[in-house]
Amino acid sequence: MFHRLLPICGLAPLLLVGCANWTPEPDAPPSLPPMHSILNTPVIDSDTGLPITVEALAAKWRDADVVVIGELHGHNGAHLLEARMQAALYAEHPDQVLSLEPFNVDHQPELDQYLAGKLGEAEMVEDAEAWENYRAGYRPLVTFAAELGLPVVAANAPTLAVRCVGREGPAALDRLDPDLQALLPEQPFLSDPNYRERFFAAMGGHGSGSGGDNPLENRYKAQLLRDNTMASRILQALKAHPGAQVLHVTGVFHSEDRLGTVALLQARDPDLKIRVLTPVTVSNPTHPTYDADDLSGGDAVYLQAPLPPEYVDQSRMIDAIRQQFADARDMECP
Repeated sequence: MFHRLLPICGLAPLLLVGCANWTPEPDAPPSLPPMHSILNTPVIDSDTGLPITVEALAAKWRDADVVVIGELHGHNGAHLLEARMQAALYAEHPDQVLSLEPFNVDHQPELDQYLAGKLGEAEMVEDAEAWENYRAGYRPLVTFAAELGLPVVAANAPTLAVRCVGREGPAALDRLDPDLQALLPEQPFLSDPNYRERFFAAMGGHGSGSGGDNPLENRYKAQLLRDNTMASRILQALKAHPGAQVLHVTGVFHSEDRLGTVALLQARDPDLKIRVLTPVTVSNPTHPTYDADDLSGGDAVYLQAPLPPEYVDQSRMIDAIRQQFADARDMECP
């Protein structure tokens, strides 16, 4: 990490206005105003290390084929920023396609029915198995697209496929219904060594063995199935809508440092212009800072305050995690 912090001038980040005449000084004290709200998400251009407005960033990325926004799922500030970026990008490049991790490819028909006015929102949420926080997080994005008649892509891998691979390994795909198999990408487990290293480090384990011999290896394959499916769906959208710009919203692990979905998308089409917007969680919202290393996560980053802790009682947290795993086991693999 660099010791020289990159301050932001005055109240500019609250308005997301750049500091054109600011010159960094060695060991300059941070001057970022307190982030009293989790909705305050200043955007920093990684090329310059300076604040940039959402509108200026959208103009800079006007010619990008794909814009990927990484998020911490459920962070209100991230969802607000995504909605603002969607509108700003549309103003620059109206031929837009919205691609979403929170919808699985096998539920594209239900999503299309909703966009066509053939399903109400409650019906779509149930039939398409939308994420629990759809209304709070993704409704603005889908509504914006629906009102303008823009395509929305259900980008993620089917839940059954992901869970079965996570339990039993890649061979589980061979036992899926042929119609479900047909929705999966070629090379569903295409990988990147840097991503693999990050995944195993995050999981606190090591990759060895295969199939049922190593449950963590199976989980990595399930992760790859998600990433490869999303990359494939983005490419399909670009092919179906020539000249369009795809805005893809996904969890930050799938896009940070241009790994995950981004790396696999670039591997499939090296000529694609992909821009990545990545969150950086500040450690102290009262005296927030960021440094040069933080800017490596994407072509631009947005600062966000930490979310409130979910649990104080560790036993309740453990019970909740166990319940999640129990719920996941209810789905039987073929």
